Amino acid sequence: MPFRAVGYMSQVRQPWNREELDALVQRAAAFNLEAGVTGVLLFDGVSFLQYIEGPEEGVERAYRRILASAFHSEIVELGRGTVGGRLLPYWSMHWLLADPSQLRSVACADWTGFVRSTHPSPRRSTAMDRLHVYLHPYLARPQ
Repeated sequence: MPFRAVGYMSQVRQPWNREELDALVQRAAAFNLEAGVTGVLLFDGVSFLQYIEGPEEGVERAYRRILASAFHSEIVELGRGTVGGRLLPYWSMHWLLADPSQLRSVACADWTGFVRSTHPSPRRSTAMDRLHVYLHPYLARPQ
């Protein structure tokens, strides 16, 4: 069964604190678990980059909640489409603090088709290549 995915970037509405963000992500994780959605939220203190994946109906429901959230503004969709499998099969939602340059690197890469290159070079890597490289150390260990 093919899955759907959405990637977007947005700006946090100030002020924010870690406890609020933790609570927001916990609520999202509970919702996503029921909807069959997995994903990650990268945050650099100013900008969010989120990637979600799962069954089409679940992703659409989760994305509608995201769009309606008052926690952020200036939402820019980076990509939406079909994916062959999950990048994050065990994370109903998880957030990671990111360096602004890392966030920009993923956001500015090619999101077309949510594909990974077979032999990515740093200059030609896709958004999924860059996201995978960034997440690999976290995925390799239990959460």
